[in-house]
Amino acid sequence: MRVVFMGTPDFAVPVLEALVAAGYEVMRVYTQPPRRAGRGKAERPSPVHAAAEAAGIAVETPARFREAVEGFAALRPDVAVVVAYGQILPQAALDVPRLGCFNAHASLLPRWRGAAPIQRAIMAGDAETGVCVMQMEAGLDTGPVLKCEPVPIGPRDTAATLHDALAALSARLIVEVLADMPAPVPQPEEGVTYAAKIDKAEARIDWSRPAAEVSAHVRGLSPFPGAWFEHEGERIKALMAVPEDGAGEPGTAVPGTVLDDALLVACGTGAVRLETLQRAGKGAMAASDLLRGFPVPAGTRLG
Repeated sequence: MRVVFMGTPDFAVPVLEALVAAGYEVMRVYTQPPRRAGRGKAERPSPVHAAAEAAGIAVETPARFREAVEGFAALRPDVAVVVAYGQILPQAALDVPRLGCFNAHASLLPRWRGAAPIQRAIMAGDAETGVCVMQMEAGLDTGPVLKCEPVPIGPRDTAATLHDALAALSARLIVEVLADMPAPVPQPEEGVTYAAKIDKAEARIDWSRPAAEVSAHVRGLSPFPGAWFEHEGERIKALMAVPEDGAGEPGTAVPGTVLDDALLVACGTGAVRLETLQRAGKGAMAASDLLRGFPVPAGTRLG
């Protein structure tokens, strides 16, 4: 089977590696162009670009895929595997592969179509998420599903932990789909939601919300962009917040008030324990480590 792979971020790398390990002929990889990053603003290839070169696979980086359709068609692929590529494929490209274009999407479709399904599932308090492999069509994540597998969202899961679990699951499911070619099943019309791209403006913690929602907000944005609050004029990111049973009963403290000397913070209802934090210019650290040099005593109001 002649396979073309399209992907860009770390999430897509395990799928590419699984295709190579399974013995598929990955003829070409398409990924986003190198971006300038770091202090020197040097151009850096995408994670998929680096993985493809390491595997000896030719790489294409068109700024607009519409301009690359002719070259893509000349490859005469049997199938295209698309994972977080970052560009919309025109219908002319979707029509090229003999078997179609297959996309691994990190949600239980039709819930959380769109750009940020992992973060949105956690932030919404969903009990589970998963991966669906669908046959692509012109609509946004609307294609029929060939295979789907759920994954529970635990009370301490973050965007980072689910990212890694769902990336590994995507790799397994793509290989299974290519081996079995199950019949695609149309997505149900009920239950459609959209996972809008994360806006940094929504990252500030709203302590007036219930403790479970504050925890979900923090974990869904951990580690990036990071939910944050202000203290002594400094913006501090919270990377793990866990509701604490029996703490912060309604009316006992103004939301945002620190209730002890170990960063238990009152919410609209209940309270959360801030366990992992990050100050500007520093790495993530346990609350106990932060408090040794940056005390936040009981009674403090966090902004």
